[in-house]
Amino acid sequence: MDLFSSVALGDLQLANRVVMAPLTRMRSGASGVPGDLVVEHYRQRAGVGLIVTEGTYPSAESRAYPGQPGIVDDEQAAGWRRVAEAVHERGGRIVMQVMHSGRVSHPDITGTDRIVAPSAIAIQGEAHTPKGKVAYPVPHALTTEEAQATLADIVAAAKRAVAAGLDGVEIHSANGYLLHEFLSPNTNERTDQYGGSPENRARFVLEVTTAVAEAIGAGRVGIRISPMHHVQGMHEVDEADVRATYGYLVDNLRPLGLAYLSVLHSEPGGELVQELRRRFDGPVIANSGFGRVTTREEAVALIEAAHADAVAVGRAIIANPDLVERWQGEHPENEPNPATFYGPGAEGYTDYPFLAAG
Repeated sequence: MDLFSSVALGDLQLANRVVMAPLTRMRSGASGVPGDLVVEHYRQRAGVGLIVTEGTYPSAESRAYPGQPGIVDDEQAAGWRRVAEAVHERGGRIVMQVMHSGRVSHPDITGTDRIVAPSAIAIQGEAHTPKGKVAYPVPHALTTEEAQATLADIVAAAKRAVAAGLDGVEIHSANGYLLHEFLSPNTNERTDQYGGSPENRARFVLEVTTAVAEAIGAGRVGIRISPMHHVQGMHEVDEADVRATYGYLVDNLRPLGLAYLSVLHSEPGGELVQELRRRFDGPVIANSGFGRVTTREEAVALIEAAHADAVAVGRAIIANPDLVERWQGEHPENEPNPATFYGPGAEGYTDYPFLAAG
């Protein structure tokens, strides 16, 4: 296998195995509608095999950040249609990451009277709201019925995304957001069918994924997980429990025939990730994650060693809209500027130079 060769992930035909990782950039304003700037940002990066959009909220109370885009109403869907059309005009493929923030939010961000989670356990730290930094509130623990309503919101969002012309969706079950909160014992103290054993903690994620697959076709659905990734208050330190929980999860995802499993982990070639890959028995996207920048050498090695079918890349794609061309030709790369990762404007978003102009 070669990083620059084509690959099929379910129904998704990719020209190469470089995937743009989902990257929160906060450029969609108070309305959550992707505008001209967002359209241009994704259009520039259509040379990657697959774009996974930034996490997009399926309901008002699931919004995590000011400036985050949504897929709740017609105006937001129309904005995403423009994004999809721009990417497709350049021959690219794009799926929407549907993301419920769970407890990683604040009513000053959502505009709702509560935020929700599996259990009423607050995340330590402060949320960045339009009114400044404030402590995260104690979330409302979803009732069983409310969990089903939340599932319905995610399914509706997936349908809206595909109707808007995107090629599929990625279900966000990582990085401390709602679905990850169901998986982890430190954020899930429920006593109903969604809590307790590894099988029960995996149940809601399986129900959501199954319902989305039934709604839009499994070959258009990916899911992202991040076992033992200790961000945003997550604390998965019991390796036996992690293997039991995520092993059960992927064993039960396997029969669905999903497009892919995306695994965020610091050691994508390591024993845990490779065991999950074998048990999933379908296409896997590797992402070495927040800890370090994914380099050309690492991406090439992961594919050549058959540790993954594709590699998700973040910061290098932020700074290099033509990253595949640069990597293929072993050209120099632009350096990303972290000071402009988040914010409203074009700087550090659509103004990184292409090779011809660099």
